[in-house]
Amino acid sequence: MRYLKTTAICAALAAAGAASSAPDRQPTSGPVAEYWVSASTTTGMGALMGGGRPSLSMMMNPNAVSHSLVLQLGSSRRAQGDPTAEHDPPDGLGAGPVLPLVTPAPQAPPVHEEAPSDTPPPQYKAPHGRMLIFWGCGEHAGPNQPYVIDFATLGSAAGAQQFAGLMRGLAISQMQPPSVARNATYGEWPNATSQASVPPTGSLVGPHVVKGDYTPDINFTLGPDQDFLPPFVLTANQKNPSGSASLAWQPMTGARGFFAGMFGASGQDQVVMWTSSEAQASAFGLPQYLGDGEIARLVASHVLLASEQTQCTIPVEAMQAAGKAGFFTLTAYGGEVNFTYPERPPAPRPWHIDWTVKVRYRSSTGGLVGMNLGQRGQNQPGQPQKSAPRPGIGSFIPGIGGLIP
Repeated sequence: MRYLKTTAICAALAAAGAASSAPDRQPTSGPVAEYWVSASTTTGMGALMGGGRPSLSMMMNPNAVSHSLVLQLGSSRRAQGDPTAEHDPPDGLGAGPVLPLVTPAPQAPPVHEEAPSDTPPPQYKAPHGRMLIFWGCGEHAGPNQPYVIDFATLGSAAGAQQFAGLMRGLAISQMQPPSVARNATYGEWPNATSQASVPPTGSLVGPHVVKGDYTPDINFTLGPDQDFLPPFVLTANQKNPSGSASLAWQPMTGARGFFAGMFGASGQDQVVMWTSSEAQASAFGLPQYLGDGEIARLVASHVLLASEQTQCTIPVEAMQAAGKAGFFTLTAYGGEVNFTYPERPPAPRPWHIDWTVKVRYRSSTGGLVGMNLGQRGQNQPGQPQKSAPRPGIGSFIPGIGGLIP
């Protein structure tokens, strides 16, 4: 009898606990549509490492600011005819009254043509050279540095272990924006029919409306603290007498973590990489955008520099290995802003979500270590302006012209 009473009491407590936690297990459905806004601020040559191709004036002027947007709309609905959708931004964005969200045309599968049987195979050339990887801010590199990858062993088991060791422990959770593969209907901007640019003074602040024939109307408003991240303002980019190099920047409102990197080469056979992370694993693999949780985790594990940090020293050993020149990048991760409609009901009842919005932010800059490109090649007052061919990064850093366009 005592066992039965104890069982009954435990069952009652379990039921009470389930009832108290019911709102956390509120049944939900949807969203019908998800909309992602990726906002980037770039100065100097930072756009090269972000996949962009800045103008010559931007590359030569570290103070030139560029704003860019990527808009991605995914929906579980299918349009009756050709899908149409648009984003009506606030006037302050300066990119036009309407940004059309175009659905990409289906891509034809690639055609593979077999070479004639009498065609001799191409001559195989074994790779050669090596990559040296350094990490951590400081006058000198830490223990067990550099990490060396021998290109000649890339196809072997030893080469596979080298790359596995490089990435061990990073475990980045990739963000999954809307896409043709993930959604029944998808639209994006910029696209083949609309590539309007956002001016340097463009602002996201104000009301935004997204509408179309395959999505419910989406309305959200961004405040002054939800605008583009500010641009980097460098206070130091110099080579020190000791052989190290110093990077420093002004505090940035909205930044939640920073990441610095340097890429260089010595001759044709040695590539050098350095990052500000205290963890070896972050030499590769950080995406352009990170969610709030990932930023907090990576700051706590010292992969990212904390938001209050405003300087970092590239070690002597990394600078010496990079030879005459190194290309640095600085990235600020600004996290994200999320909206959901309708909002979660207070009572534990079914919750159908019409749409969600995610706005994510980053800011970046880049240039040659120790060189103020804003003063490079400037004409003296009264002299005629001289035209210059557009340089590739390989012209600044010998030996890597084929690695960076």
